[in-house]
Amino acid sequence: MKSDVEELMPRLLPMECGSGTGEDLDLSGPPRNPQEYLRQVQLEASLCPEVVVAQIDPKKLRKKQTVNVSVAGCHAAPVGFSPSLRWQQQQVSNFSEIRQSITRHRKHWTSQTLDDNVLMPKLTDEEGWKRFCLGEKVYLGTSSTHTDAEQEPALDYSKMGFPPFLSIISRLNQSTVLMVLEILIGWFEEREFVPQLGRWLYALLACLEKPLLPEAHSSIRQLARRCAQLRSTLVGHNPTISCKALSLCAITPCLKRPQHAMFF
Repeated sequence: MKSDVEELMPRLLPMECGSGTGEDLDLSGPPRNPQEYLRQVQLEASLCPEVVVAQIDPKKLRKKQTVNVSVAGCHAAPVGFSPSLRWQQQQVSNFSEIRQSITRHRKHWTSQTLDDNVLMPKLTDEEGWKRFCLGEKVYLGTSSTHTDAEQEPALDYSKMGFPPFLSIISRLNQSTVLMVLEILIGWFEEREFVPQLGRWLYALLACLEKPLLPEAHSSIRQLARRCAQLRSTLVGHNPTISCKALSLCAITPCLKRPQHAMFF
């Protein structure tokens, strides 16, 4: 009578197994002939368990999560925070000009030498990119989130964050642009908007090349939802937050559908 294994996987190379106990086989040494090799393989297969359960540590998977997708739709704009169609078209036009300018001058700025104090992090150094773009003060939460870097009497980019100079962003390939964009959007999901973040998000979006990768589409949708959520909480006139949040909400859809630059 055939075994269950033989019924599911019929033998393609029949062979005599002798007594079938495998006691005369030496698994520690190399097989002496083809028949012994096949018997060793058969014996090792019989010793494998039928069901194997992988031991997965959820903490390790949680650390690798870079995108937190929200199932909720975009929030509607409060009264007074919904811009006109003309304003939206102007933002899209300005953004398109910046993207084209970066493309034209990328080779020139890539050849420029960076200052000695500009030490760009490695691609996989998430915390390093946060410190580099946002600065020590914002990263550690030791300063007001609405304090602009230009207000510092003695400018220290390591503390205030390096602005997205053309000489810096021109050196970033598409993989790095997308990775840094995901890192900053993930940071933005859990914290408030700061001017340094707005500059880098705008610059990184301008550096994305078409056609967009699926990961880029996902990041843009996530950023649009977060900006719309932030905009829905605005009360009164706040030029620092409202202008940047509105600009981001207007720009993110135009990367996907330039002919329909709708405002969330």
